[in-house]
Amino acid sequence: MNSFTFEHIYNPGHIIAENALYLHIHYPEMLTRYDSNFLAFKKQPTLEEFMEAARFLREFHQSKGQKHVKFLLPQDHKPSEDLMDYCKKEGYDVGFNELYSIEPDQFPLTEVNPDIEVKEVGKEELQDYLSFQYEQDMDFGPDFADQKVDMHKRNFENPRIMQLLAFYKGTPAGSVDVIIEEDSAEIDGLMVHESFQKKGIGSRLQRYVMERFPDTFIILVADGEDTPRLMYQKQNYRCLGFRYEVQKVYE
Repeated sequence: MNSFTFEHIYNPGHIIAENALYLHIHYPEMLTRYDSNFLAFKKQPTLEEFMEAARFLREFHQSKGQKHVKFLLPQDHKPSEDLMDYCKKEGYDVGFNELYSIEPDQFPLTEVNPDIEVKEVGKEELQDYLSFQYEQDMDFGPDFADQKVDMHKRNFENPRIMQLLAFYKGTPAGSVDVIIEEDSAEIDGLMVHESFQKKGIGSRLQRYVMERFPDTFIILVADGEDTPRLMYQKQNYRCLGFRYEVQKVYE
């Protein structure tokens, strides 16, 4: 199994500064996307280093009209007790993600449901895809959803990104983006509409990716505290590591 790390995960944000402690990632094309506007620590910070970095990022984001700060800790390192205590006291949310990988022939075979059809998004499917995504993105507010439309359109023009849309009896029901690299295909943003849960749509989308890229590794990131990670484990994905995130949104 190839040794993938979180460094292999696609992120459209730009590195705008770097020092011995962290990378500063910024994405002016979508300031409301927390996952593309953050500091990524290159080594485990002391509490004093974290506090100084937090002051810097808060001031930088305020100057851009952004209301959040977000920090990624080094892979496979848990926050220190003093940092955890500080984050709890200051109202930061602390969580972690897990990195998974699978070889396509290890994905379990399932019975094909004829009511489910998966299509690669082309010009004919683009509007259905954008409408489906917009409905899901509205959970994060209209500003986020509006900006995400532009991002989806940019992704549509990007040859590295394949957008898939699943239909259930002809109705858009699920979607996923696939980030295509030389040695991997990354499953990103896998989602199923709440009205079509437990019909095998998520598995069918994954199966399509496995069949489309049979000779490469499939990778994805899952919330380390959410139930989908258990599904991936049952589907024979292998956990390759974890990474903690620290985030705060100011009103």
